[in-house]
Amino acid sequence: MMGSLFDKVGDWNPQFIREIKGRLKLFPVLVTAGMSILGQIVIFLIQLGQYPERKYAITAPYCLLGKDYQKQLQDLYKVGDKIQKQVYYFSSKANFDLEKLNAAKEQLKLTQAEQKRVNDVMYGGKFFCPIDKIDFQDWWRDHWEYIFLSLSVIFVFALLVGGTYLLINNLAQEERRSTLNFIRLSPQSETSILTGKILGVPILVYLFTALATPLHLVSGKAAGIAFSHIFSFYIILIGGCIFFFSAALLFTLSTKFLGGFQPWLGSGLVLVFLMFTLTLSSSRSHANHAGVWFTMFSPIFAVEHLFPNLFGRSYYNSSYDSSSPLFANLQFFHISVGSTLIGLVTTHLANFGLWTYGIWQGLERRFRNPNTAIISKFQSYWLVAGLQVLLWGFTLQKSNNYYPPSYLGKHSYYELNYQITTNLPILFAFNLALLFGLMFILSPQRQVIQDWARYRHHGGSGRQGWQHSLFGDLLLGEKSPSLVAIALNLIIMLVPVATWVLLAINLNSRQNNVLDWLINDAGRFEVLVGLAMFFTIIMINATITQRMLILKTSKRYFWAVGTVGAVMFLPPIIFAMINLNPQNNAFPWLMSIFPWAGLQYAGTPIVLTVFVAELVILAGLIFFLTKKIQNEGASETKAMGN
Repeated sequence: MMGSLFDKVGDWNPQFIREIKGRLKLFPVLVTAGMSILGQIVIFLIQLGQYPERKYAITAPYCLLGKDYQKQLQDLYKVGDKIQKQVYYFSSKANFDLEKLNAAKEQLKLTQAEQKRVNDVMYGGKFFCPIDKIDFQDWWRDHWEYIFLSLSVIFVFALLVGGTYLLINNLAQEERRSTLNFIRLSPQSETSILTGKILGVPILVYLFTALATPLHLVSGKAAGIAFSHIFSFYIILIGGCIFFFSAALLFTLSTKFLGGFQPWLGSGLVLVFLMFTLTLSSSRSHANHAGVWFTMFSPIFAVEHLFPNLFGRSYYNSSYDSSSPLFANLQFFHISVGSTLIGLVTTHLANFGLWTYGIWQGLERRFRNPNTAIISKFQSYWLVAGLQVLLWGFTLQKSNNYYPPSYLGKHSYYELNYQITTNLPILFAFNLALLFGLMFILSPQRQVIQDWARYRHHGGSGRQGWQHSLFGDLLLGEKSPSLVAIALNLIIMLVPVATWVLLAINLNSRQNNVLDWLINDAGRFEVLVGLAMFFTIIMINATITQRMLILKTSKRYFWAVGTVGAVMFLPPIIFAMINLNPQNNAFPWLMSIFPWAGLQYAGTPIVLTVFVAELVILAGLIFFLTKKIQNEGASETKAMGN
């Protein structure tokens, strides 16, 4: 029976059977099962150790007398304050009355004695809550909820961190031993091979989680959590595993130069990301910002909104019948996507699905040909455009933005321009990170450039019409230099921002000071010039990147990353360290990757002068790069002729 099942699974995915045969052995399975069961027992006993006993404090959360005593004490303090006022009143010269004063003092003494008695009962440590006054029902519900939430977080970390490490380590070992080359030669498709690895390599982690799932379900039900929320968590967790494991495979195929450090770096990055989102969630960070799609990669984000009591917050009753308010207001281009459970799950799965699809495009390219780029130039345009849709979609969320209520005597209101301006740093950060990566991904190395320079005119591309021209080759060809592709990606990024700059004043229906920096401080013309300067600066760095990757040294990537990273990021860091304020010296900031910092403090002539200087630098770099590529092609042809 078991053999027949294995045969059927083997026919479906031979790689999966190959992976699990070496892992589902008796000893590893017993160790994994023991760790899972022991972990469940420890979690249960930790919480059980807080079980209310005979010496249970009256002020403890589950003692039913605590609230009564607290209310009694508050009432006594109010009575004492009232009597104290009577003492002051009857002891004054104008209202002196010895009889009433003595009566008030006696009454005050009795009240204070009663206060002391109640305080002793509550905090003296001599009196404890009677067993029949302890709310064991609530304690057990919270006890099961603690177990459920603990297991939820453990599932996330065990699956994502452990699974990522195992996958990267396995694929890296196969690459070093050259066994991966034999797998590449097999008739299986890339999808079948890599799916088999995702299903088979972390099989013991899956077993660890599966053995704890019954307790997870039982504790969730005992805590009053709806099954719809529990299964929604499972669905999102599965989607997260597929995304992270796919990314782990692509990371391994793209970073062979890291050697044995690959699994530690990959799993470490996942661990840091999960810890970051865990911290972000515990701080009650809102979801109405452009980068929310990035935090949604972490299932911790879903745990927070499906089960808000994870951080001691109870937004709604124990039935868990809706998402938390922090997520309920989430919108995408003003369309609500977080107000319902279905919306929450669909948003997460759509986010995972789109990015996983993109990752698998890179896996299919990279698996058969380890030297090809992760994505083509044409795919990079879709990637950049898709990122802009995500960033701007989550930027444009209608909400009550903060605004001083004293203005016009009104409360805070929705202001589109305020929403955009507060999200501009997020848009800038994600786009800059993507550009930095694309400069290295799309720029071919020395040998590829030499081949392209020699054979471009022989028509080997297979494209017809304008695509066969030099411009078409630079735009779509995978062996051509990357400058035109980087320029087009930059245009895709900057067009939405430029459009907003032109339309911002018309969108400013409230006529408030949100756009003072755009209208009065810098001016729309200078801001548009700043966008052009940013375009030029990025193109300068892209040209340097392509030039560095033509170097003869085998460490060209390290030199390129170090050089371009220093040119792009070191100047702003140094300016901040030496306290070089743009108000006092705007010129250096105009030459950095963030020219807008100096725009409002520099006159138009200076801005235009710097811009022209940057254009001259870019033109010079492109000229020398072109000459270098031509020389490389000519020298290679000459060498082959000799």
